[in-house]
Amino acid sequence: MTPTQLRAFAAVVRLGSVKKAAAELGVSEAAVSLHIGQLRKELGDRLFVRTGSGIAFTPGGLRLASRAAEMLGLQDRTILEVSQAGSGRRLLRVAASSLFAEHAAPGLIDLFASRADDLDVELSVHNAQEFHTLLRTRAVDVAIGPRPRETDEAITCKPFLNYQLLVLAGPDDPIARITHVSAGELRDKMWLLGPSAASDVGLVPAILHRINVPDEHQRIFQSSAAAIEEAKRSKGITLAVAFAVSQDLAHGYLKPVSGPALQTKGVWSVLTLAGRDAPPAAAELARFVTTPRATQAMVRGSGVTAGRFRPSIHVTLWS
Repeated sequence: MTPTQLRAFAAVVRLGSVKKAAAELGVSEAAVSLHIGQLRKELGDRLFVRTGSGIAFTPGGLRLASRAAEMLGLQDRTILEVSQAGSGRRLLRVAASSLFAEHAAPGLIDLFASRADDLDVELSVHNAQEFHTLLRTRAVDVAIGPRPRETDEAITCKPFLNYQLLVLAGPDDPIARITHVSAGELRDKMWLLGPSAASDVGLVPAILHRINVPDEHQRIFQSSAAAIEEAKRSKGITLAVAFAVSQDLAHGYLKPVSGPALQTKGVWSVLTLAGRDAPPAAAELARFVTTPRATQAMVRGSGVTAGRFRPSIHVTLWS
């Protein structure tokens, strides 16, 4: 069983056809079929069969699909570690939810990376539901954000930071002067939101679902900061992490909105592979995030330098 054969099979699994897998890998369909045939012969399993609606996998094929992703991820991780050893530097790849990445990650990464001169940190933003797959395939070393709905014994999940979301409006918005806003009034307002609203996990989508805010009353911006700026101009209401808007509240640029179904306390968790499968730097970060110094850095957000923080942020734009 070779890496080339596994990559061919993994591509077929991911794309759902031999033709698409061949196009992605830059080889002929015959070459992909040859690799699949060799795997079938070696493992004594058909792995999958073609049907009128696509590809149907055997139980063995499903098991191989999971193992192939893990083995290929481990191979890529090994190549990376060998390269790092040769250059004298290490790379820690962090996946984070958009809300954590925007408001708490910069201070944490700056402080953590400053403790080791040979460490670079790469941050990418993902839906929390992807954390499990990213870790199992070793596409990232550690994930931070809301706890995914499903985890297993291969993943360690540790809650470390409680936070509060506030519903806010601009000082000139009439809703800011209402003592107790009804659910109907909340639904009728325009909600100005960051990318976290497009996720299916986390406190922001939970609040929107609880109030039953219609899609046409949701405007999603590239960042929470952009949404907050619009709210200051009384263009609608927004959701913001409390510690990130403390100064705006103190100066009266934003006003809190109170109403039903606004349970706004959440918790961020750090996820790594369990036991010795976690890279050393990932295990160290998982311990470090629980310290008072880390909490202070996340809440205060000291920022990062270009040499310490190499962002790899994937942002989706909504019109």
